[in-house]
Amino acid sequence: MAFTHLHVHTEYSLLDGAARIPDVIARAKELGMDSLAITDHGVMFGVIDFYKECKKQGIKPVIGCEVYTAARTMLDKDPDKDKYQGHLVLLAENNEGYKNLIKIVSLGFTKGYYYKPRIDKEVLRQHSGGIIALSACLAGKVQNCLLNRDYEGAKAEAMAMDEIFGHGNFYLELQDQGLEEEAFINPSLVKLSRELDIPLVATNDVHYVRQEDAEAHDILLAIQTATTIDDEKRMRFPNDQFYLKSEDEMRKIFAYAPEAIDNTAEIARRCNVEFTFGEYHLPEFIPPEGKSNREYLRELCQKGLGERYDNVTSDLTERLEYELSVIESMGYVEYFLIVWDFINFAKTNGIMVGPGRGSAAGSLVAYCLKITDIDPIRYSLIFERFLNPERVSMPDIDIDFCIERRGEVIDYVIKKYGKENVSQIITFGTMKAKAAVRDVGRALNLSYAETDKIAKAIPFDLKMTIDKALTMNPELKAMYDEDPRVAKVLDMSRAIEGMPRHASTHAAGVVISKLPLDEYVPLYMSDKGVATQFNMTTIEELGLLKMDFLGLRNLTVIRDALELIEKDYGVTIDFARMGYDDPAVYEMIASGNTDGVFQLESGGMTQFMKNLKPTCFEDVVAGISLYRPGPMDSIPKYIENKKNPDKIKYVTPELAPILDVTYGCLVYQEQVMQIVRDLAGYSFGRSDIVRRAMSKKKQDVMLQEKEYFIYGKDDEDGNVEIQGCVRNGISVEAAESIFADMETFAQYAFNKSHAAAYAVVAYETGYLKRYYPVEFMAALMTSVMGDAKYISKYIRNCQDMGIEVLPPSINESEKKFSVSDGKIRFGLLGVKNVGEGAIDAILKAREEKGRPKDIFQFINNLEISEVNKKAVESLIKAGALDCLNPNRAAHLAVYEGLVESAQNNAKKNIAGQMSLFQISSEEMNSGDTSGTLPDVTNFGRDVLLAMEKEMVGVYITDHPLKEYEEEIRRFSTITSEELAGTAEAENGSDRIEDGMTVTMAGMITSKKTLVTKNNKMMAFVDLEDLYGEVEVVVFPNVYERCREAVSADNVVVVRGKLNFKEEEMPKLLADSVVGIRDVEEKLNGVDSNKEMRPRSRSAERGGIEPVKVRIPQQGDEKEILEQLRLIFGRHRGNTPVLIYLQNGKIVKTADGGGVHPTVEMFDTVAEIVGRPNIKGRPVFR
Repeated sequence: MAFTHLHVHTEYSLLDGAARIPDVIARAKELGMDSLAITDHGVMFGVIDFYKECKKQGIKPVIGCEVYTAARTMLDKDPDKDKYQGHLVLLAENNEGYKNLIKIVSLGFTKGYYYKPRIDKEVLRQHSGGIIALSACLAGKVQNCLLNRDYEGAKAEAMAMDEIFGHGNFYLELQDQGLEEEAFINPSLVKLSRELDIPLVATNDVHYVRQEDAEAHDILLAIQTATTIDDEKRMRFPNDQFYLKSEDEMRKIFAYAPEAIDNTAEIARRCNVEFTFGEYHLPEFIPPEGKSNREYLRELCQKGLGERYDNVTSDLTERLEYELSVIESMGYVEYFLIVWDFINFAKTNGIMVGPGRGSAAGSLVAYCLKITDIDPIRYSLIFERFLNPERVSMPDIDIDFCIERRGEVIDYVIKKYGKENVSQIITFGTMKAKAAVRDVGRALNLSYAETDKIAKAIPFDLKMTIDKALTMNPELKAMYDEDPRVAKVLDMSRAIEGMPRHASTHAAGVVISKLPLDEYVPLYMSDKGVATQFNMTTIEELGLLKMDFLGLRNLTVIRDALELIEKDYGVTIDFARMGYDDPAVYEMIASGNTDGVFQLESGGMTQFMKNLKPTCFEDVVAGISLYRPGPMDSIPKYIENKKNPDKIKYVTPELAPILDVTYGCLVYQEQVMQIVRDLAGYSFGRSDIVRRAMSKKKQDVMLQEKEYFIYGKDDEDGNVEIQGCVRNGISVEAAESIFADMETFAQYAFNKSHAAAYAVVAYETGYLKRYYPVEFMAALMTSVMGDAKYISKYIRNCQDMGIEVLPPSINESEKKFSVSDGKIRFGLLGVKNVGEGAIDAILKAREEKGRPKDIFQFINNLEISEVNKKAVESLIKAGALDCLNPNRAAHLAVYEGLVESAQNNAKKNIAGQMSLFQISSEEMNSGDTSGTLPDVTNFGRDVLLAMEKEMVGVYITDHPLKEYEEEIRRFSTITSEELAGTAEAENGSDRIEDGMTVTMAGMITSKKTLVTKNNKMMAFVDLEDLYGEVEVVVFPNVYERCREAVSADNVVVVRGKLNFKEEEMPKLLADSVVGIRDVEEKLNGVDSNKEMRPRSRSAERGGIEPVKVRIPQQGDEKEILEQLRLIFGRHRGNTPVLIYLQNGKIVKTADGGGVHPTVEMFDTVAEIVGRPNIKGRPVFR
């Protein structure tokens, strides 16, 4: 006697199932069950994870799905007749049944999707082999007929299912979760079973593991439906009976039908699906006639070797032969040919391809095939980091393409291998700790402020969990212990965190298979098209070829810049034949001019480069590797050693050749591999296994390897397998010290091949910016067309470099940003409301009919069907017609009539009503140029600038804050650009924090007021400084005090606290708002309200408020301290200075060593440490 649960919804019944796969399997085992099914709603997302976990825990997996059945046929999609679906549980009896189940589920998405992925009887007939079907829950069609008292209808449906699946393969499903409806129909199901000789099966509709999980499941449903648990009308389960019940519980419930319980074990016994992992299903590559794939790959490699190297040495030939032999023995010949083929297609068709990504850059074969563009020999990159003969796994080559033409490469692959054989790949968004808290808080009906407080108490970390947060933050733990509402939120969040929340399509992943994909995996339909239902990891485990086709904006920038350079100078630049050793490029990077330079343009990275002062390619590779959480701690040591190479010390001299390239610091994974090889005699393959064990913190493996590393290893016959450090003359103490260092750093160490490939793009963009700055900046701004924040930033960078950016012009502009006489002209595509069709019409008219002399000729020359009134209005406002006449008011007065007239003429011409007076073609083409503009006064400067900003998103010709520039810089402690950088940074900022008090200055560009529940007025304000915009929230108490200052177009200084929220630009919660001309009076205490700067605690105690300076983590501490000493010496005074060092210690200046904190001193220090890293009260005299 035994019982198996055959109706189970895991967390992959998204936001409906709350049974985590490991937990539900463990509970089944705990209850003494030997098998368990997975039957998620309409999908098979979790079947592989479920299968592997069952095998791991010693439980037999039963693979299934609860599919949705169409009301009529799956192709019918009438909103009245086809909105609702039935349910049917399908279980795979064998591998044939699994393949059919895949096809059924896939068709539900690709052909039958309407609200849900539906299938019909025709599909079931075609794919019924090897499948056992259960009539499902109350939503099953048999049950639904019985609920409607249609016994004959139920009977007909049961007979149809029995006929489709074959007698003995269809079961009538009994459920009893204590619902009245179940009690009503179950006797009829028993009657049907006896009457039709269709067996019964008993199930529980499992949606969570234990009875006490019902509450968390209820909250999950509230999250799914975007309601709160207090909403009486929301979808909810009627009770807490939808858990994994014991066999005893089930037998008591179904005592009247014991055979229904016994049949579960019989079904489980019959279901025997086995998955094969690691068996490859690569698509077929057809080589040229008369050649095998092996011969063709070797031929391509030999040809590429000769093209890549002027002098092909024996070392090169041996390395290539070694790599090819490994590739051949591992069965990856076709893989390399497939990748070579589509990259060759891209390069042949002028599509920019990146230099490589990841460990593939360590392969000479990849370099010879021009899959990668970085020389692995010159930069000591390791092949075994990419392909290890001692660890069989599919190679992984990710490729960057020009973002605009990436789709062409994917289309080529689809055309070559077949539409059915190529698909995108699914990915799942999971509920991270902070997001789970916010979701649960909403569901529990907590206020936003309450939920926000809890969420913000969770530290930022990519692997953060609720439990980890409670350990790390005592404040959160105190809230949890003292406030039952907080405890409830965190407990419920803990119950659902990590569960998948939604499915989407991987940004770059594409899978290519030998046969149609639904022979291997179930398919899913997303808004971006067909995708697999299995994620990337599972796809690879099943032996399918997964590729990442990445679109990289920087490649498009390089392409556009090269085209402009060729057009302007007739120079063709071939980076593939160029070294990476031009000192001028590194000087520019070291100066901090890194806007647009790949990987180096963030604020923190720019500061790091200024401190590092890179002088060679290896410095940039190391910089990219070090500027991440973890390795960042080594930055001061790296900079110190670079500047003082005589201070570098090695535990043993054998480390010098390995670590000298990184100034004695352990930076790369490849260095870990090289150390265990060179010092302890490991093989290439085994060194990679050690590297993996260290990075994944596999303690048992590391303990064993430490022994081998120090003392070596002999095989059973006494032969030396690993030499070990001691036998190589290295002391035990030195070996232990080296291994400890590797162990500590390996989990953070970066893949050098990946960093080197990134550094290539960094160098190329840097080179273009250094030698062709105008063309580069034009291409760079084209790449962010429409993004005002970046356009504004890059225009400022142009101004710093002395490059003039001109406004759009219908006579001079191209579609994209262009270059003319050493100046950059704004592209017409950057003007709002002006589409490509309109721009093409303008450019065509200009080319065919010449440049118009006024607006009348401009409109007359156009193919007016392509250009509407809105487009012309937007061009006028943007200043694009200023080249005809700078009076925009006059243009705006006549454009509508001109466009309407042109449209009417076009209609008449189409109808054959051309005016008899339009006799000659010359007259027809010349148009009416005799019109005159009305005599109206043009708009004022502020209005013209506002129009410019409205239409192109940025100020080009001038800035309304220009006259306030000095005051804004003086009063502001932070800029909108710095806030935007913090919002975009993956790891936040160590300088700008939530809740931090800051001062910003700028112009109020918009204001929205609302009345609170307490009948008080507050405002939401957009504040624009010299760099961009930030939202300011002015609460009622502040608004009441500062109402006069909080007005549109006022230039103000705002002091307040920063408010961070995930995936949003930080907001500023105002404490005070003051007109910029009134600030000095308020700062110096003339104003009795003293709004701008409340007295500090030290001032209240009668002391002097100190100046506080924090040394940034990525800075060279020693050098910064020396610069500060000189600055403070020039500004001697009585105000003490506190310096916060990188190790957390605080240093205070000695008595008499204070400063006079002028604005000039604050500005000078801010240039060195960054504005947020200096605090205090500046004096204005």
